Amino acid sequence: MLSMYKFLSLACLTVLLSVSCIAQKQLDIGNHIPDFSLKDQDGNTFNMADSIANGPFVIFFYPKDESLVCTKEACGFRDSMNLFKQFGVQVVGINQGSVESHKSFQKDDNLNFELLSDPDEKVIKAFGVKGGLFTKRVTYVVDETGQIVFITTSSTDGKKHVAETLLYIRQMRKHQKKQGSGGM
Repeated sequence: MLSMYKFLSLACLTVLLSVSCIAQKQLDIGNHIPDFSLKDQDGNTFNMADSIANGPFVIFFYPKDESLVCTKEACGFRDSMNLFKQFGVQVVGINQGSVESHKSFQKDDNLNFELLSDPDEKVIKAFGVKGGLFTKRVTYVVDETGQIVFITTSSTDGKKHVAETLLYIRQMRKHQKKQGSGGM
């Protein structure tokens, strides 16, 4: 009887885990991002629809505040912020951490961009970057219309996100100068 109970418990747990891990398809280049509003590290509401009008965005999703790879990634964006600003690109980081956790992370590492809290994982799921228990490490470049124009992923190399994103933005700006257009 006990072994039957263990079997049924294990079967139920397996079904629950497999259902909870079914994720929405990850957004891809050419897709438009969903409109969303989230609280930033100061508890203020950040509204993407209002913010995208100010220019292109880098939106990076990361698993956990203060973890080793996430800190390297966030500090890479921090250290490159002057370049992003020169290109007219705004940067935000998103994960399921609390406003308080984001505030501590920003303060501890002198982060100079907004960290958005998605505790219900609605935005994370809408982008399709929910990976089991944690958020996947994915960086998007989004143009002024809300269209995704570039994506990079790496679960273990956070600095790669910054380097590849800057390379893409530099190439796009160079191409735009040749074409005489100003948009991303």
